[in-house]
Amino acid sequence: MSDLYLIFKNLTRKKLRLFLTMFATFIAFLIYGTITSFQAALDAGVELSADDRLVSVNKINFTQPLPISYVNKVRGVAGVEEVVHMNWFGGYYQDPRNQVQTFAVDKDTLLGVYTEIILTDEEEANWLQNRQAILVGESIARTNGWKVGDRLPLNSNIFSQADGKTVWQFDIVGVYTGADAQTDTNSVYIHYKYFNETQSFGGNYIGWMGVKTASPDLNEQVIKSIDDLFVNSPFETETVPEKAFQKAFIEQIGNIGLILTSVIGAAFFIILVIVGNSMVLAVRERTAEIGVMKTLGFKSVRIFRMVLGESMLLALMGGGLGLLASLGMIGLMNSVPAPLPTLIMDADVVLKAVGVMLALGLITGIIPAVSALRLNIITALSRG
Repeated sequence: MSDLYLIFKNLTRKKLRLFLTMFATFIAFLIYGTITSFQAALDAGVELSADDRLVSVNKINFTQPLPISYVNKVRGVAGVEEVVHMNWFGGYYQDPRNQVQTFAVDKDTLLGVYTEIILTDEEEANWLQNRQAILVGESIARTNGWKVGDRLPLNSNIFSQADGKTVWQFDIVGVYTGADAQTDTNSVYIHYKYFNETQSFGGNYIGWMGVKTASPDLNEQVIKSIDDLFVNSPFETETVPEKAFQKAFIEQIGNIGLILTSVIGAAFFIILVIVGNSMVLAVRERTAEIGVMKTLGFKSVRIFRMVLGESMLLALMGGGLGLLASLGMIGLMNSVPAPLPTLIMDADVVLKAVGVMLALGLITGIIPAVSALRLNIITALSRG
């Protein structure tokens, strides 16, 4: 009779207790897998930012505009390779609740600065030629059933046209993919010129500039040169590396890392208490049986391994099922139209989860395992 068989039989002896303990572990790892994948996606958004890319915004705050005339001035700064200007459109599709991340951009320089946006040659040519062109990300296109050739009406909850209408008509000329699995494909891009000519207010102003430098080594020099250009002007700029900008933007909604860590920590503290108590109770109920096993020649170290293995197996079974469920949850979240990064449960998340399962099994099993190890045969049989 193998130790694994005995472990399994002991674990399944009290089926209700097993179910409730596994369910608690399942919920903990469902939360862990989903939240950790979300955190990894946010971190990836920062890490995927190009080292040779800067973001220049109004010094007052991100929501204040800049004159479009700034673009050519920045292009003339030593160390600058290309500049793309962008505006937040405030778009939605059919229903205000169906928000679409829409950016009005310089059509000629977008792909030169944001090289992770992948198009076919035909799509790129159509993007440049059609003033009503729109590029849609693969993820948002799949969610809404959009395809190349569709006529797409987008509303704006900020801007209106000269005739008072808030809906713009666009032609989908390309569905872009990302150079990396976590490249944002939940956004759409329209021509700034078409947007600027038809809107009723705020013309000839932009939201921010994406600046590609000749080398990351020149970033500090370029940042100083850009900001010095507009010092003491009505529209001073603040230029930062794209990674710093992304990180600061995420932190505007709070310390996400601390919030997520707190949620996970609270969940696992509860699980430690539940699983730990269950294991202690299970071993206590089998005190006489452990005494009989030792009488029959089972070594104390072997019994120690079996009790610890029982705790490990419980953690791995419940945790594994929870991790699989979180994979389904991630797929569901990715299918919902929302301005969220693409969630991916990568190998790093899985390995960390397995490590947490093993640690959970060790911590909850060590006390009952040591108790079984030290248990005296006479004491054990007398309790039976």
